[in-house]
Amino acid sequence: MPEELRFRPGRAGYVERVRGVFTDELARRGLRLTSQRARILDFLLAADSHVGLDAVHGALKAHGVGRATVFRTMKVLQEAGLVSRVSGPDGAARFEVELERPHHDHLICTVCGSIEEVRWPDLEKIQHRVCSEAGFEPAWHRHEIFGRCRKCRGKK
Repeated sequence: MPEELRFRPGRAGYVERVRGVFTDELARRGLRLTSQRARILDFLLAADSHVGLDAVHGALKAHGVGRATVFRTMKVLQEAGLVSRVSGPDGAARFEVELERPHHDHLICTVCGSIEEVRWPDLEKIQHRVCSEAGFEPAWHRHEIFGRCRKCRGKK
C-alpha cells in the first residue's frame, strides 16, 4: 500500500478531529453522541481493514449495540464524509475511515476477499481531461476492480 494511504489514527489530534466532525453532524441532526455511536466510531478507527456492517454489529452487540443503530450510524458517518463505502468481493458494503485521506481506489480479490488500496495519478488526469472536454462537473467517483490478488491468481 502506498505510504500516503496508510491509515494512522494515532496522528496528533486525529481521533479528536473525527469525533468532533461526527459530534457536529449529530448535533446538526438533533442527535447526540451516545455510548453506542461512540463504540461504533471507535471500532472503525481501530479497524485495520475495510469492515462490513455485520462485522461491526458482531463485534459490538455484546456491548448493547443493535443492528439498526449500526446501520443508522454508518449512514450518518457516510453523509458526514467520515467513512466511505467500498464493495466487498460479494458486492456487500464495507467501510473505511475517509477523513483526511487522499483519494484512492480499490483492487478487490474475489477469492480471499482482500482489498488493496491504490492511487492512479495518470488515470485521475485522464478523467479530469475527459470531464473538462465534455463540460461535465464530476461530484465524485470510485474505481473498484474485482479479480484475483497476487496470492490467489493460481487458485480456482
